Amino acid sequence: MRPPLKSALQRHPLVTTGILLLFAFIFGYLFRGCGEEPTSSQHAPGAQEQASVKFYTCSMHPQIQQPNPGTCPLCAMDLIPVYESGTGQAAGVRQLTLSPEAVKLADIQTAPVERKYVSAEIRMDGMVAFDETRLSYITAWVPGRIERLFVDYTGVRVSKADHLVSLYSPELLTTQKELLLGLKMLKGQSGRVRQSTLKNVEATREKLRLWGLTTQQIRHIEKSGNASDQITIYSPISGIVVNKNGFEGMYVKTGTRIYTVADLSQVWIKLDAYESDLTWLRYGQQVEFETKAYPGELFTGRITFIDPTLDPATRTVKVRVNVPNPNGKLKPDMFVTARVYPQVAMAGAVMEPELSGKWICPMHPEIIKNTKNTCNICGMDLVTTESLGYVAADRPDKAPLVIPASAPLITGKRAVVYVAAPEKGGVFEGREITLGPRAGDFYIVKTGLDEGEKVVVNGSFKLDSAVQILAKPSMMNPEGGHAPAGHHHGEASKADDPEKTAQDIKTLDSPAAFKQQIDNTVIAYYTIQQALSLDKYKDALAGIAVLEKALQAVDMKLLHGKAHMLWMQDMETLKSHLTSAGRTKTIEELRSRFEKISDTLYAVTRRFGTGGTMIIHRFHCPMAFNNRGAYWLQMADQTENPYYGSSMFRCGVKKETIAPGKTIEKQEGHRHE
Repeated sequence: MRPPLKSALQRHPLVTTGILLLFAFIFGYLFRGCGEEPTSSQHAPGAQEQASVKFYTCSMHPQIQQPNPGTCPLCAMDLIPVYESGTGQAAGVRQLTLSPEAVKLADIQTAPVERKYVSAEIRMDGMVAFDETRLSYITAWVPGRIERLFVDYTGVRVSKADHLVSLYSPELLTTQKELLLGLKMLKGQSGRVRQSTLKNVEATREKLRLWGLTTQQIRHIEKSGNASDQITIYSPISGIVVNKNGFEGMYVKTGTRIYTVADLSQVWIKLDAYESDLTWLRYGQQVEFETKAYPGELFTGRITFIDPTLDPATRTVKVRVNVPNPNGKLKPDMFVTARVYPQVAMAGAVMEPELSGKWICPMHPEIIKNTKNTCNICGMDLVTTESLGYVAADRPDKAPLVIPASAPLITGKRAVVYVAAPEKGGVFEGREITLGPRAGDFYIVKTGLDEGEKVVVNGSFKLDSAVQILAKPSMMNPEGGHAPAGHHHGEASKADDPEKTAQDIKTLDSPAAFKQQIDNTVIAYYTIQQALSLDKYKDALAGIAVLEKALQAVDMKLLHGKAHMLWMQDMETLKSHLTSAGRTKTIEELRSRFEKISDTLYAVTRRFGTGGTMIIHRFHCPMAFNNRGAYWLQMADQTENPYYGSSMFRCGVKKETIAPGKTIEKQEGHRHE
C-alpha cells in the first residue's frame, strides 16, 4: 500500500494545505539557522537589518504578515523575517542551504542525471480473434440441392481434402454428359473437325473444374463413362468448422455459403491502444499478454498492424498482433491483457536491440533476416527496421537524458527540480526544466539539466515548501514573494469559521459533473449526521468510511486554476478531520470532530455549488460545546441535533437553506424542544 503522501503527490502535483503546514512547521524550525550564506547586510546593526526585512510571518500560518517581530496570534510561534528582494534572503534566488542534521531529518536523497536507454510499459486490453487470412468459406460452385452434409455441427475439426458436402445438380449432370459425348465424337475424327471437338472437350473439362470437381473426379467420369448428378465438396484447409449455414435438402445458388472453416494454429489479438501511447508503438514489436483462462502463463506475438484511424468514441486505436497457437489454447473472443516494453531513445524514438540492423517483411513481421532479401511467405522485398521508426542499438549518442520520475514537481506545464550544488554540501537550487514524455520510472529531459548533475528524488516537496515559506520562487509561486493565496490557511480558516455567511464565501465556476460529485459527498455526510442524532456511535464511524470513499471519487481534474488549488486545500482539510474522527473512542469525541467536518463541507458547498438535485439545510445549536454553539448540515426540514442526540433531539434552528435553483433563505431565532 502506498504511503498517503506519495499517493497524493502521484494523483496531482499541486501542494496541498495540510502537507504544506506540516513541512512548513518542520522547516520553519530547521531553517532558522540554515538559510543562505550570511551577507554583510545580514550582520549589520539593527537599523540596517530592520530596513531589509519586508515583513514577519509565521512558518505554520504564512497568511500572518506583521511589520514587527512577535508571536503568531494563531499558534504562538515566533515569527520569522521575510526579506526584501536583493537584501538578506533574496526572494529571487531559488537556493536553500541545509545543515547536515536537516538533510538527514528531511531524508533528502539525490540521484544523478543520466544519459541511458529506459523502458516504458504500455498496457492494452483486447480480445482474441480469428486470423482472417486463415478463414475458408465452403460455398456451392454450382446451383443445386444439398443431398448430404458430412459435418453435422460446428466445432468439428476437419483436415484438408476431407469431404464435407454431397450436392445434387442437374446442370452438373448435363455438363458431364456433354463431356462424354465429346469424347465419343473424337473417335474416328481427324483434321480440323477433331481439333474443334478437342477444344470443346477441354472447355467442358475446365467448366467442371470451375464447379469444384477435382482432376481425379473428371478422369473417373471419363474412364467409367457414367455421368453423375452429384458432386462432393472437399475442405480446402485443415481447421475447425466454426459456422454451419447449410442444411440437408436445402436448395443453393452459386456462391451460397455452407460452412466456414478456421485454421486456429495462428490467431489475431486485437488490442485497444490509447492515443497517448501511440508514440511508443511500432510495427514488429514483441507483445506479451495473458488471459484469465491461463493465469500466470505468458503468450507472445508481434504487432502486425496499427490502424491508421482513431475511434472517436473511445479515443483508442486498434492494434493487431499475430500469435502462434499450435495447441489451440487461445479461443476467439477471449479477453486478454497485453504489455509492450519499448526502449526509449531520443525524441521519443524506440529502440529494439533484437531488431537493430535487421531486415523485416512489411507484411509478415515474423520474417526477420540479417541481410536484404525477400519474404518467404509473400515474396515482398524486406525493409530495414530503422525505416519503421526504430533506432540502431549501437548509437550511444541517441540515448536520452533522463531523471527519476520522483524528481520533478509538476504543475500544469511547469516542472521544477532541486539540484544539489556540486561544490557545497547541503546547498540545493530550484530549477525549471522542460520534460519530455514519461517512460516507466523515468522522465526524459529536453532542457534545463546536464548529464552528471544530481537532482533530489526524495524530499523535493519539503524543500519547495521551505522555499515558499521563505518567500522565494517556488513550484507554486514562480515569482517569489509571499506564499500563493490558494495555499494560505487564511482562506481555510475563514472557511472553517462557523459564523461565515454565504455572502462572504466567493462562489467559483465549477462544472456540473463536479457539483454532482459534491452532492454525493453531502449524501455520505448525512449518514454520519443521522447516526449521531440517534446516538449510534458505530453507525457514525461507518459513515466516516462512506464519506472518505465519496471524497476519493471526486475527480479533481474537472477543476482548473484557483478552483483546483482551493479544492485541494478543502479536500486535505476534510481528509484530516475524517482521519481524526475515525480514531475517536467515544461518541463525544466524534461529535467534536464532526463540527469541523460540517464547517468544511459547508464551505465546499458554498464555494463550488451543488448539483441542484437536493435541498441542503444548515442548522445551528447555540448550546453545543458549553454554549459555544455549533453548526451542521442535514436533509430533513426539522431539527435533528447530532451534538446532543436523543437528549435534545430538537434543539437548534435552521439558519440557511441551499435549494435547487433558489438563493439562500436566512432564518433567525432559536427553538428548544
